[in-house]
Amino acid sequence: MCFLFTFLSSELAAQDDNQWRTPNSKDLVYLQTDKGLVIIELASFMAPKHAKRFENLVNEGFYDGLDFYRVIDGFVAQGGDMSGEKSSKFKSPLKAEFTRSAPEKSNFQLEQSPDFMAPQTGFLYGFPAGHDPETKEEWLLHCPGTVAMARSSEKDSATTDFYIVVGQATRHLDRNMSTFGKVIFGMPVIQSLSRASINVASGVIEDESSRSKILWAKMANNVPGEQRINVQVLKQNSEAAQNRLKSARKLDNEFFHFKGNGNLDMCYYQLKTRTL
Repeated sequence: MCFLFTFLSSELAAQDDNQWRTPNSKDLVYLQTDKGLVIIELASFMAPKHAKRFENLVNEGFYDGLDFYRVIDGFVAQGGDMSGEKSSKFKSPLKAEFTRSAPEKSNFQLEQSPDFMAPQTGFLYGFPAGHDPETKEEWLLHCPGTVAMARSSEKDSATTDFYIVVGQATRHLDRNMSTFGKVIFGMPVIQSLSRASINVASGVIEDESSRSKILWAKMANNVPGEQRINVQVLKQNSEAAQNRLKSARKLDNEFFHFKGNGNLDMCYYQLKTRTL
């Protein structure tokens, strides 16, 4: 285990600066919880109405003082206003944005075909994504850190509350929820959120005092420069990213005695991030 960690760390340390991208600050949300800071990159290219709704609610201060009221280990952490009593100008139900029509010149980069839950998977603007060449649809995968709007059984019912994926096995939600972002900094914070009792099937934390709190949320442009964190994401077409995937397909390190079948789980091989 120590050898494997050292190998991966050395590989990442050797990557040069032009293999990394810096997300646009207008797409970043700073979410300060009582457990620590989380930074979310919005994916307006996939779910523009949901991304804009989240931005509007953040700018309105809607999430300030609310909490993560439904947290299920290995599944999701859901935050917002469970009571539904907090006022907002942005509460009208949104039309679902489960997928998007793939443009003629899509940024989608194929890495795995077929995938166990999709015809193709890979990356789309740095986000783990699925693609169907027959229907010409694209969507974001439910990987750890994916951010989406919560809803009722009606597909066009999302309003204000959101969730962040904390488990690895939530891909059945792909193409069933409107995904609009992902955590690029602070996943250990999300993983440390207070959980519901294992005896509560719904995952709701009934004791409000036990819930992890959202102290405030701001768009990065509204965070003072000296308080911002410079987070970078490895480019999906970078040599470093491709070498990592190539090595993963072959498992050509002496640590591995079973070499697998060459298939990849894109959620496990999300693009690396770093802070400067």
